[in-house]
Amino acid sequence: MNAVITKKRCAVYCRVSTDERLDQSFNSIDAQRESGQAFITAQRAEGWIPVVDDYDDGGFSGGNMDRPALKRLLADIDTGKVDIVVVYKIDRLTRNLADFAKMVEVFDQRGVSFSAVTQQINSATSMGRLMLNILLSFAQFEREVTGERIRDKIAASKAKGMWMGGVVPLGYRVEARQLVVEPAEAGNVRRIFEQFVACRSTTDVVRWLAAEGITSRKGTPFTKQGAMEAAQQSHLPRRNHPQREIPPRPAHGDHRPGAVGCCAGGIR
Repeated sequence: MNAVITKKRCAVYCRVSTDERLDQSFNSIDAQRESGQAFITAQRAEGWIPVVDDYDDGGFSGGNMDRPALKRLLADIDTGKVDIVVVYKIDRLTRNLADFAKMVEVFDQRGVSFSAVTQQINSATSMGRLMLNILLSFAQFEREVTGERIRDKIAASKAKGMWMGGVVPLGYRVEARQLVVEPAEAGNVRRIFEQFVACRSTTDVVRWLAAEGITSRKGTPFTKQGAMEAAQQSHLPRRNHPQREIPPRPAHGDHRPGAVGCCAGGIR
């Protein structure tokens, strides 16, 4: 008499770190999902069946667990909808050893096992867990080394005066990856700086800006943080220019802008 085969519901989790080429007709996510589905089909004799939902995280790093599809997968595991998690490679699930330990703890609590298409490791055995930890240690090492290389490149580029992205400071524009003074905004930046030097109060500066009708680049009223940041832009260090420091608070009763001195190292 044949033994009854217990059905095992299998969820395929797919991830790529960048969203480049995800708009192609067949991308990395599709390839991972197809491999996972084929792997499940090959285990049909063991009772493996795919779940209906897809768990795809396109453009999310494996260095943390802040991923929508992963959160949904863990929620479904917690409610007993998944028995086996299938990934193309272990590092698709995570590149952080501490995060993997948390996931394994959740898997154990819910009786869920873990399989990788290209790495035949059984997470149910002690030797399998050891191999998983070794592989993930190397995955985490690779991620950290890559991050160090990127940070070193950015630091070297900044040392050459190159703009490396982000919100362009008020009073500047980007040309050929260099910050260049934007005359249309520079006048307001100078006035904000001089007003702050005179009163040393962002609250008073914001009131003055509102009275003068001076708004941010987006056309909205300045906040205290925005006013402080604008004042600091007037002395942003640029290539071949020394950094200008915020002068000390003027003496009591002396609120003249000229009383504290204004040397130019940025916008002038």
